[in-house]
Amino acid sequence: MDNALLDTLPRALAVGTPLLLACLGAILNERAGVVNLGLEGVMAVGALAAFAVAASAPDANLWLAVGAALLAGAALAGLHALATVTLRANQFVSGLALALIGTGAAGLLGKRFEGLPLFNKVPDWTVGGIALSPFTLAALGLAALLAFWLAATRTGLTLRSVGENPAAADVLGVNVGLVRVLAVLGGGALAGLAGAFLALSYRSSWADNMTAGLGWIAVALVIFVGWRPLRAVAGALFFGLLYALQFRLQGVSAVPSEVWSAMPFVLVLVVLAVAGVRGQAGDAPAALGRPYVRGER
Repeated sequence: MDNALLDTLPRALAVGTPLLLACLGAILNERAGVVNLGLEGVMAVGALAAFAVAASAPDANLWLAVGAALLAGAALAGLHALATVTLRANQFVSGLALALIGTGAAGLLGKRFEGLPLFNKVPDWTVGGIALSPFTLAALGLAALLAFWLAATRTGLTLRSVGENPAAADVLGVNVGLVRVLAVLGGGALAGLAGAFLALSYRSSWADNMTAGLGWIAVALVIFVGWRPLRAVAGALFFGLLYALQFRLQGVSAVPSEVWSAMPFVLVLVVLAVAGVRGQAGDAPAALGRPYVRGER
């Protein structure tokens, strides 16, 4: 039993890492009142940008590859900010369009990188006898940092006030539009970082659809954890463990492999239904999904 746990835990942490990073980005967006359903596309673009830089030369700087993923994620999210904050378009429609644009563009532009080797990957670190990616440790640190920033700093309070009551924040001199744009850019950068992990550490290669629906699970995970960064750690680990178990059980169970593959997405529906019954949606920022227009109630 102990050996099975030691074998499963690293994989659960690995799968949970991109979920946690993307979820933290979504929390940052939504605490400011902006929904971004395009995390899947932003992750895909971030993964492509990171791999393209890392595979450009045998001695390519991996830090530059990570930076490229951050910039690519922020740039794509910038389109969402332009549409929803500046032009006040429907946030849900814009997010869905962003997911399609991101995954489509990554799939098309990434054709030239399929089958190419990654000369060097981000090496794992051994912590407590478990090999962990630096991305995993960074994700855990970012969760703690975001939780502290939102709860205990003036700027974090400003961002939360924009998500709860943008009119009141505006009266107090807060630039609501700027805060929301910066939150969307920051959330996009974190989703791009999640993609960089897939390309540089987890898979160390490029393949079309390498995000495999993780972005959509991250969107649901935000609701499941009640928009709280520290809860996101446990939620990401839970879904990561479910992913890891599906691979272990496929070979030893009579249940068809397609059933195990569908389990994470089925569980997303279950936890969202449970959250709705228990009133978890009541934890959502009051102005979530609503564009702000000065003078309108």
